[in-house]
Amino acid sequence: MLLHGYPQTSFMWRHVVPRLVEAGRSVVLADLRGYGASGPAHAGPVADPATYAKREMASDVAALLDTLGHDTVDLVGHDRGGRVAHRLALDHPERVRSLAVLDIVPTLHMFEHVDRSMAEAYFHWFLLTRPGGLPEALISASPETWLRSRFTGRDAGTPVPTAAVDVYLDAFLQPGVVDATCADYRAAATVDLDHDRTDREVGRRVTAPVLALWGDAGYVGRNFDVEEVWRRYAGEVTGRGLATDHYLAEEAPTEVVEALLAFWAGAR
Repeated sequence: MLLHGYPQTSFMWRHVVPRLVEAGRSVVLADLRGYGASGPAHAGPVADPATYAKREMASDVAALLDTLGHDTVDLVGHDRGGRVAHRLALDHPERVRSLAVLDIVPTLHMFEHVDRSMAEAYFHWFLLTRPGGLPEALISASPETWLRSRFTGRDAGTPVPTAAVDVYLDAFLQPGVVDATCADYRAAATVDLDHDRTDREVGRRVTAPVLALWGDAGYVGRNFDVEEVWRRYAGEVTGRGLATDHYLAEEAPTEVVEALLAFWAGAR
């Protein structure tokens, strides 16, 4: 099960899926609530952040697995999808055989380790949480400028091609998507943190084996001991850096697939 990040859709896995199928894997793709073909889950001009809580998105994934008849899954998430995958592994541990997270450390850890470099590199985490429609208005004034800026200068491996960014832009321009994606980030700074803090208080951790992959040139790889951080949130963690920036599955798909297959072989 592959879950995408911001501001992408499941199209980001286009180079990964054929390689997994060739290796004999069955693959399920999904666009997260508010993104791509799934579209917004709210009505009206203002999106309630609680509607886009990672708990709600994880429930979407669990319901999809029910519909498709899959009791358990090897779960892979990049960026926002990694945060949804983390929540699914906590809320529905019986469904997750293994968890692979691409270029993230847990949301709670990020917010508890804010410094100037984090605030500059992840400024959108704070911009998109602002209330009153400000980020929606700013982004809607030039959504193409905003979306393309998310990819500029973040291609230490194979660059994300313009044609792929065009696909993401088409999805981003659909009605309600800007509002929904801002609400996704507001949820991360509010209700998601409440859920994460509760988990920490009661000692709830990921029980499935975890693979953490990160880009050596990206903020996460440069600023965290990623394996060590994830060991605070999960029992069994392995990890490695790749010669990429943030978009691992597009910058280095072969290496990502090789790491996943090796992880799954060892996690049995």
